Amino acid sequence: PQGIGSPSVYHAVIVIFLEFFAWGLLTAPTLVVLHETFPKHTFLMNGLIQGVKGLLSFLSAPLIGALSDVWGRKSFLLLTVFFTCAPIPLMKISPWWYFAVISVSGVFAVTFSVVFAYVADITQEHERSMAYGLVSATFAASLVTSPAIGAYLGRVYGDSLVVVLATAIALLDICFILVAVPESLPEKMRPASWGAPISWEQADPFASLKKVGQDSVVLLICITVFLSYLPEAGQYSSFFLYLRQIMGFSSESVAAFIAVLGILSIIAQTIVLSLLMRSIGNKNTILLGLGFQILQLAWYGFGSEPWMMWAAGAVAAMSSITFPAVSALVSRTADADQQGVVQGMITGIRGLCNGLGPALYGFIFYIFHVELNELPMPESPSGGSVTQYHLQQNSIIPGPPFLFGACSVLLALLVALFIPEHTNLNVRPSSWKKHCGSHGHPHSPQAPGEAKEPLLQDTNV
Repeated sequence: PQGIGSPSVYHAVIVIFLEFFAWGLLTAPTLVVLHETFPKHTFLMNGLIQGVKGLLSFLSAPLIGALSDVWGRKSFLLLTVFFTCAPIPLMKISPWWYFAVISVSGVFAVTFSVVFAYVADITQEHERSMAYGLVSATFAASLVTSPAIGAYLGRVYGDSLVVVLATAIALLDICFILVAVPESLPEKMRPASWGAPISWEQADPFASLKKVGQDSVVLLICITVFLSYLPEAGQYSSFFLYLRQIMGFSSESVAAFIAVLGILSIIAQTIVLSLLMRSIGNKNTILLGLGFQILQLAWYGFGSEPWMMWAAGAVAAMSSITFPAVSALVSRTADADQQGVVQGMITGIRGLCNGLGPALYGFIFYIFHVELNELPMPESPSGGSVTQYHLQQNSIIPGPPFLFGACSVLLALLVALFIPEHTNLNVRPSSWKKHCGSHGHPHSPQAPGEAKEPLLQDTNV
């Protein structure tokens, strides 16, 4: 097979690291170019760009996963990395085209999905959690280091060098996939021709969401995830722009904020989460995480000084324990053959939030007239002109979307109170037994009424 060595998790880890390291380098330059390109309604345009990208990713991820189940992972790794990184060189060529291509690239911005499918091909079921954790930790590590490096290089050598470096790393990633990454899907599972049919049921982005109402506990969990992740997705899309342009953070301060928050989140999701799960239980850990998220969002909403942002960031790291605790609750209470279905519902809801959250935050900023004006200032002592960013708003609340997010998470907390600590989740339709034989052969056809999480499980072709 083409590639270097046998397929391994390390191939997937390198692909993820290089892609997100390249984008992490552009964190500070992107914030500057965004405001220069859209001096009016900056937050609204940012929300629309990220919202379109998120919705397109939600709609296309299952289809690309289904196609990769038939035609192999390597070609789709190449496709997703190429189109995800295609906007990078456009930042200096044409900022308008840069943001336009970013939004449209959401159709292929699903590298994580294909990487998880790649990992599922080459690992045993008991090894998969650790392998997924390694991939996620690599993603976090790339974003801890790269924004700071990009901000430093931009300050010393200019943003053009940062864009060139990010483009070079993206090309290195593409070359690595072409030359070094072997195909993980066995040859016998791939058809001889490219005209082979795919499972359109698996390609339906709403397939997993259709199961939500079949169990009351699943419904409560999914509502909790939706209400808590919607503001989180919106916050990710606009918060660093908010720090840079509204709170007056420098590029280096934003990079340092990302690094500190990432390190604290890793500690919270490993050591602190483990201690809390053992001491206060699964459900109480979820409630505690939601409580920290409410406090963090309210602090962001009312905070008007940089030190308040740093303090709220420490609280934000603690709020990151919510989703791992929810996943653990589901894995403990769902039947073994229902894990993919229930986890798929949660993944689908998070994907939907990735599209709705940024657009919602941008719209709320627009409604509350949170805009930026550049005010000319006297010349600096060194003789250069100084530009000061001034926040225009007709409200006493500096960050209205964050306050809205706090209210949304408060509702999530109230819903989560009704989730039982121990229960058996059942999302099978009543006709399930009619479609499943009593032998349960591992290669028997899947029940027509039972969806499964695409991309996170092996697929029988």
